[in-house]
Amino acid sequence: MSTTKYLFSGFGGQGILFIGKFIAYKGMLEDKQVSWLPSYGPEMRGGTASCSVIVSDSQVGSPIVSNPDVLVAMNLPSLDRFEGSVVPGGAVYYDASLIERKVARNDVKAVGVPATKLASENGFPTLANMILLGKILSDRGEFDEESIRAALGKVISARHADMLETNLRAMKLGADYQ
Repeated sequence: MSTTKYLFSGFGGQGILFIGKFIAYKGMLEDKQVSWLPSYGPEMRGGTASCSVIVSDSQVGSPIVSNPDVLVAMNLPSLDRFEGSVVPGGAVYYDASLIERKVARNDVKAVGVPATKLASENGFPTLANMILLGKILSDRGEFDEESIRAALGKVISARHADMLETNLRAMKLGADYQ
């Protein structure tokens, strides 16, 4: 029986809720039990945002993620706030373009990806979140283009359907990042 608890965090406008929703849909499409719980400040953009996602082979009893297996920190306040809550042996993924310090803990896997810089250099400046997501899925052995494409089809609105391939390219960039 497998359960993974994710916590995504950053500023509003960084796509935190979007990548959380993506992970939830990907889990549902793979016949997993999921929960998705967004949390954000009063501002639409620029306020704090976080999202808890649980993907499990068994029923999810509570959507609250106090101790994530995987933390994604898109800014320094998020890393400062949530780094200590990651379970020992868990993983911390962070945007090394925006966070200059290293992860202080040595009992977690720490992966810094210059996602904002890579996104800007590759012509999709708003998709740093998808680059980090691609890296996470690759590291976890879950980067399957067919399931990713299906989940993207669920979370990208019809109005932005033309962004599916661009999102997929951003995720591949993250998956290939060393």
